[in-house]
Amino acid sequence: MADLLVIVPSRGRPESLPKVVKAWQETGAFADAALTFVIDTDDPRYEEYRAIPLPPPEERGPVRLVGADQWRPLVPKLNLAAGAWAGEHFALAFAGDDHLPRTPGWAKRYLDELRDLGTGIVYGNDRIQGERLPTQWAMTSDIVRTLGRMIPADVEHLYCDNAILDLGRAAECIRYLPDVVIEHCHPVAGRGVWDAGYERVNRREQYARDHAAYQQWRADRMADDVAAVKALRKGVTARG
Repeated sequence: MADLLVIVPSRGRPESLPKVVKAWQETGAFADAALTFVIDTDDPRYEEYRAIPLPPPEERGPVRLVGADQWRPLVPKLNLAAGAWAGEHFALAFAGDDHLPRTPGWAKRYLDELRDLGTGIVYGNDRIQGERLPTQWAMTSDIVRTLGRMIPADVEHLYCDNAILDLGRAAECIRYLPDVVIEHCHPVAGRGVWDAGYERVNRREQYARDHAAYQQWRADRMADDVAAVKALRKGVTARG
């Protein structure tokens, strides 16, 4: 069982799967982490995902293709998956199907930094936001188990990275690793093509809805979530 599990929700982009696997192979990530794609079974391209030929296990490492029972927005889907697997791994990570690791040994570096933190969050340089936002991150699973979710704010898609950054900074347990490149191949930076998925989650209505939910979390629940994570960190320090 890998200490780090990276969860990649995907919909409508089966062509992304082999790109991610190749990037993992090229950076040696399978030596330290497992990769799970979460695919909606009602995705019109679901069978295309299943039909993609992957390299043999000895060449690609642990890759799972897990079917979600129905479509959910990114954050509810990710929280559900993280909750199901938080008891099986030391750390869990989120990556989009458009995040491609570029730095050899990045998975081991994530684990080393998380073990040093004891309880915490790490993120790398996505070549768009850099230190400003963790568009991809890894966190120790005790945070997920304690909060009951990976992303603390009740957003659907947007502002999830803002909430992760807020939580980590307020609890003093987040590290940015500028030399670890996890490239975000997003069309906003000219590294991808706008498709129905990008258009759906970048609508003005989506921004308004998720911004309101994010601000509601900051006002009503952030302080409690930060206190819970700080308590975890005190416990780790005491045991250490």
